[in-house]
Amino acid sequence: MMFGVLVCYHPETEEEVVLKAFSGQYFGQWLVEGWVPPVLNVQDYQAQVQQDDGAIQHLTVQIQSLEKALSQNKQMSCPAGEDSLLLEQLRALRRRRRQLSNKSLFAIYQLYQFPCADGVTRGFADFYPDFSQGNLPPTGTGDCCAPKLIGAAFSQGLVPVSLAEFFYGAATGNRCHKEFYPPCDEKCGLVLPIMLGLEILYQDDSIVVVNKPAGLLSVPGRGEENQDCVVIRLQRLFPHCIAQPSVHRLDQDTSGLLVLTLTQEAHRELSRQFMVGEVYKEYQALLRGRVVASGWNHLELPFRLDVDNRPRQIYDEVHGKIGITDWKVLSYHRCSPETSPDKVLTRVCFVPRTGRTHQLRLHAMHEKGIGVPIQGDRLYGHRLPGERLMLHACLLRFTHPKTKMPVEFISPAPF
Repeated sequence: MMFGVLVCYHPETEEEVVLKAFSGQYFGQWLVEGWVPPVLNVQDYQAQVQQDDGAIQHLTVQIQSLEKALSQNKQMSCPAGEDSLLLEQLRALRRRRRQLSNKSLFAIYQLYQFPCADGVTRGFADFYPDFSQGNLPPTGTGDCCAPKLIGAAFSQGLVPVSLAEFFYGAATGNRCHKEFYPPCDEKCGLVLPIMLGLEILYQDDSIVVVNKPAGLLSVPGRGEENQDCVVIRLQRLFPHCIAQPSVHRLDQDTSGLLVLTLTQEAHRELSRQFMVGEVYKEYQALLRGRVVASGWNHLELPFRLDVDNRPRQIYDEVHGKIGITDWKVLSYHRCSPETSPDKVLTRVCFVPRTGRTHQLRLHAMHEKGIGVPIQGDRLYGHRLPGERLMLHACLLRFTHPKTKMPVEFISPAPF
């Protein structure tokens, strides 16, 4: 069984608070004094189970009876026609039980409420794809220690600082007695990024590495409507974070790896690494068409801001700043004519050697570059309704500003 401990502090009194939780139920009990509660109302859960359990159990008894009859017929070599009728009845009962179980599980999942860092409480319908159409998350999602602990902290106005989970009991699968494990990807990976407002891949007392979603700003923009961003969400989770934690940015439409700093010392060192080109980055993109190229290729093109059409950049050999990118073709993907005129998307790897605004998007689109825009690029290409920019920062390598050890982070492209 998994147990978890979350160290928090109260932002007003700075008092340290320690919360503890167990995964699922503890010997059949949701509520145990001194432990954080689940993220659902237990009375509502019990009422829903009581409502459906009797009918499900009744169907189970009928199914077991038919299975027994089929087994006896097999031993007695009964006519095949009799078995066919019993099999048809058995399939119908199993189908009814499955439908009723799914209906009951859907009703139960509607009871889950996740307090989030921004003060909003969300349910599965707010973030899980097609939940309202009956697409259900993996069984047990939301019952692990981490969602319980994070939810309890936010509901009490506490700031999470450090989380640890360990397995206690006889070794099972890939888990050993008293060993520590991170929150699971299968279940916790669905809800923790929503609760935290950020998908945090790594955190220590100097840096935080996040997986930025497409559509979220890296830093605050102009106007109240453009204040929601990675930096603001980070500072909400880490109030002791410095005022300017950003050392590099991703375009709003780009997703992927972003490192931020919690201390001035880390900020100075990482800023230096980015400035002198000691940070290595890889991106993946889908280009709107077939690109034929072998091996690594090199681009150096000058661009500047189009002052009459912000934030677009334009090619300018006189006043532009040189952007340098290495790139290679990875694979090809079939698609519809609406997505690409020649029904092909080209997956490429970009390695930017400089950090100019919209550099990769421009190097892909411009005729002096690759000559094919990134799929979903609303500024330099074509975007279909509901589509995103197919550009993702998938690898980030640098020297840790405090330990001075090389570190590398990987985030697979979500497209």
